[in-house]
Amino acid sequence: MTEGPNLDEWLRELCEALDLPVELATHRNLILDVARDAAHGVARPAAPLTTFLVGYAAGRQGNAAEAVERAAATATEHATQRGA
Repeated sequence: MTEGPNLDEWLRELCEALDLPVELATHRNLILDVARDAAHGVARPAAPLTTFLVGYAAGRQGNAAEAVERAAATATEHATQRGA
């Protein structure tokens, strides 16, 4: 996976295409961390499913930065407890 300007550009383009606030792209590292924790704590296929659910949960709460951070923290906590 490319993590430099190409990834940032992709996220901005995708946010625009999905009619989402471009600011959501700033959560890149947080979402990648959640994916890593789910992959290692649960199972590799849990990574995309977990990040989808984090986004869905945040969206139900208005997509505010705090909602993304709360949902990510909950997912990380559950994944790391399961992997312990």
